[in-house]
Amino acid sequence: MIKNYKTLLFALTFVFIGNTAYSQLSFQESSFNAEAQYGYGNSVFGGGVSFVDFDGDGWDDLTYSTDQTQEIVFLRNDGDGTFTKVDLLGIDGNRQAKSVMWIDYDNDGDKDFFTTSVFGVNKFYENTGNLIFTDITSTCGIFTNDLLTYGASFGDIDNDGDLDLFISNRETNAANRNFLYRNDNGTFVDITSGAGIVMVGELSFCSSFFDYNNDGYQDIYVANDKANMNRLYKNDGDGTFTDVSVSSGAGIIIDAMSTTIGDYNNDGFFDVYVTNTQAGNYLLKNNGDGTFTNTAPATGTDFLSIAWGAVFLDADNDTHLDLYVSGLFDGSDPNLLPSAFYHNDGTGNFTIPSNIGFAGDVGMSYGNAIGDFNNDGKPDITVMNDGDDYYLWENQSTNSNNWIKIKLEGVTSNKDGVGNRIEISAGGKIQYKYTVSGEGYLGQNATHEHVGIGAATNIDYIKITWNATGQVETINNVQPNQTITVQEGNGVLSVNTTELNSFNVFPNPSNDGLYHFDIQNGETHYAEVYDLSGRLVIAKKEVNSNLPIDLNGLSQGVYLAKVTANKKSKTIKLIHR
Repeated sequence: MIKNYKTLLFALTFVFIGNTAYSQLSFQESSFNAEAQYGYGNSVFGGGVSFVDFDGDGWDDLTYSTDQTQEIVFLRNDGDGTFTKVDLLGIDGNRQAKSVMWIDYDNDGDKDFFTTSVFGVNKFYENTGNLIFTDITSTCGIFTNDLLTYGASFGDIDNDGDLDLFISNRETNAANRNFLYRNDNGTFVDITSGAGIVMVGELSFCSSFFDYNNDGYQDIYVANDKANMNRLYKNDGDGTFTDVSVSSGAGIIIDAMSTTIGDYNNDGFFDVYVTNTQAGNYLLKNNGDGTFTNTAPATGTDFLSIAWGAVFLDADNDTHLDLYVSGLFDGSDPNLLPSAFYHNDGTGNFTIPSNIGFAGDVGMSYGNAIGDFNNDGKPDITVMNDGDDYYLWENQSTNSNNWIKIKLEGVTSNKDGVGNRIEISAGGKIQYKYTVSGEGYLGQNATHEHVGIGAATNIDYIKITWNATGQVETINNVQPNQTITVQEGNGVLSVNTTELNSFNVFPNPSNDGLYHFDIQNGETHYAEVYDLSGRLVIAKKEVNSNLPIDLNGLSQGVYLAKVTANKKSKTIKLIHR
């Protein structure tokens, strides 16, 4: 449950000992510290989670699906390492929610909300401004009966600048088939039959829009359970799709749960990770010729347990996509993994490192998603657990690697920038990203694309292909360790370093243990102090010239003070003599 008080523990962004930075993969379960501790309840095949910034303030928020006895949980990021549960006017979330999705379906600059359900109808809410919502379910064109919906994903299949919708229903009859809707100026039109999508139910859990053949059109991949073939629909560019499941090799027949998209080998063609039962997960390597090959056994990512959600992320910013997989079991059987963090060594091999913080990752876990809740440039993971609290795995890895977060804003393209290709060159390496809305198992990742660039100190270029127009936009010589928003045709629209610069500290070094803060803009500043082992030695307190930090009573040496104000922060050294 949500706590009524603030806990004030933070991970330090950097730890320096002398001039030497050390590298260590590390995660901590921080839902309690961040006041994001909340339970789903009990479910049928779990639920999903969103890590999207729903209020547009630059800080990733959390949205938790719930069972039918409680309302959907909306957690607004306070910008100080904690979240506050908020009620959003106009949203009735009391149903067993599956997918919880934030999208700007009407391109008006704010996020609208869509949620699916297996006990109750799916709901669509328009954001009319200031997070006040109107229920448009009955008027926007989507079906209004209960069809046991699990997944939803959004993309722009016709490159007309608005977001279309694929809904996955987990049944086997014609009435409970999947639905493909074309967005016509805010009204969704069912084009499933004419588009060439299978018209009978295939026990579908979820889908993703992505461009598997790099032709500028968004294709659709669908995960189907039991003896139903997964479907890869190639977008023909004329409003129709061709089923290439068999010819591509992507039409696997397993107990498929997820569709996770990423370029794990940095070859410019996007791969798909699909979770499964003990028979083993699939890592469908895109061969670049329209075909896929399962490389899970060869790469060591087959899991061989019952898996559900999965996400690609570069946890240590070393330029290689790692993989996190959520599982059903509690770890009591050593032959059945409860979860797994796979580290990519860059040579095509993944290993499960020990002692990086996931020892307690033993929940009955389903959906997951990535974001950066404290804006420190290290991707965090949130996980839905059945019958228990959600996890918030805070990435506390320490290294000297650099990063960039890129958010796209369409003009002719959809406002959310979904369905576009990004190429990043830094340090002699090229990486590729594709903007997706809805992937994994019922998950929605943060809307920025996070890219680790290793030791590179400058980004040579960022190249964006805007598929609605075919325009290729290149931005040269970008500084790392910041979040940038790129607006279609206009380059970098804004830069958000989230670093606080409105104070000075004096004296530093200090001989009497007192450090005064010269606050330049009159805001209230707060500070915590840590020793070099990461131990909190002074809890959050207000600081200014008259309210100094007092290190008297502590051993002489170097300490780190994290100062926060107005949702920005900065970590500085305090030298205590």
